[in-house]
Amino acid sequence: MCGRARCSLRPDDIPRACHLNGRPLRSLDMDRYRPSYNVSPGRDLPVIRREDGSDAGNAVVHCMKWGLIPSFTKKTEKSDHYRMFNARSESIHEKASFRRLVPNNRCLMAVEGFYEWKKDGSKKQPYYIHFKDGRPLVFAALYDSWKNSEGEIIYTFTILTTSSSSALEWLHDRMPVILVDKESTDTWLIGSPSTKFETLLKPYEQADLVWYPVTPAMGKPSFDGPECINEIKLKVEDTKPISKFFSKGISGEQELNLGSMHGQNIKTNQPKSLKEETETQDSPDHPFTTDEGNVESKPNVFPTSSEAASKPPIKRDYEEFSADAKPSGGKADEPQATTRRKKGSFGAIGAGDKQPTLLSYFGKS
Repeated sequence: MCGRARCSLRPDDIPRACHLNGRPLRSLDMDRYRPSYNVSPGRDLPVIRREDGSDAGNAVVHCMKWGLIPSFTKKTEKSDHYRMFNARSESIHEKASFRRLVPNNRCLMAVEGFYEWKKDGSKKQPYYIHFKDGRPLVFAALYDSWKNSEGEIIYTFTILTTSSSSALEWLHDRMPVILVDKESTDTWLIGSPSTKFETLLKPYEQADLVWYPVTPAMGKPSFDGPECINEIKLKVEDTKPISKFFSKGISGEQELNLGSMHGQNIKTNQPKSLKEETETQDSPDHPFTTDEGNVESKPNVFPTSSEAASKPPIKRDYEEFSADAKPSGGKADEPQATTRRKKGSFGAIGAGDKQPTLLSYFGKS
C-alpha cells in the first residue's frame, strides 16, 4: 500500500528520473503542481504518459490528481480520490475499473520516497522508505479521465502495488511496483498491448531500498516540509516495570537477592522439613492424602535447636515421645500403635516398617 509520498522534484527532474532523456516531451497542466514532502490522494502530481495516438514513443508530462475516478462514474457523483489511489497489480486484468486502462493508459510516477505505517496496537509509527543513494523511485501507474457535472475533464491516476519484499514484510504486506531501469520504464510506458507486463509487476528485492522512522506528526496531510523526513529515535519502553515485577511474585533466588539489598535474611523456598523430603524421595507411590479424601495434609516439621530450647514441652509431645520410647510387645500396646498410625501423614504403615529418621537421612548423604 502507498498512501503518502514525498514529491519535491523539480519539473525538469521528472523526465530524467524516468529515463526519458532526449525524447520529445510536452507539458500539460504543470502549473497545478506544488512540490511537497507530504503528498496524499487528491493532490495534483506530475506523471508521464504516452502522447495520445503516438506510436513513436512521444510522451507528455501531465499533472493529474492522485486517486483514480473511472470515466464511467456518474457526473453527479461526488469525487472520492481515496477509493482507488492504489490498484492491486494481481487483479488489474479482472476489475473493470482497471482492465480497460492496461492497453493504452499506462503511466509513470516519480517520487523521492514514500511513507508506510507500522501498527502496534492502537499506535501507528510512520517510516520513510527511499533509495540509499537518493535517486528517485519510479512507480507503475494507470490513469483515466472523467467529466464532472460542470463539464470539466479531470485526469486521475492510481499507483500499482504488489506483495511486499522479504525485507519490508515486517512493515506492511504491500508495496508499490518500482521500475528501476530504462528497460522496465520503456516497457511499461510504450509497450504494446500484447506485452506481458507481469514480469514487471514484482516486489523490489534489492538491498538499496532503505527506511527509517519519522515523526508521527506527518500523519496529518497539512504537515509539510523537510521535518517530514527527519529521522527520529524511537523510545524503548521497559517491558518489565517494577509493578509487574511484584505482581507476578518473586522466586526464591529473587527473594535472596532482594533480602541482601535491604540487609535482611529472607528464607528461600526449601522443604518444610527434612522428614518431608526424605519420605517423598523414598516413597513416591504415597501421595499426600488422608483416609477421609484427597486432601493435602501437613507434613511433620522438626523444630530447630533454637526453637526447641525456647519452646516449653507440651503434654502431647511428651506422650508421643514416651510412646515411641516404649517397646511394642503386647496386646495392651496395640491401641496406641493404631492411634499413631492414624496420626501419620502418608497413610497406614505396617507395624514392622521402619520410619526414616533424622540420623538415617544424613547417613544417606
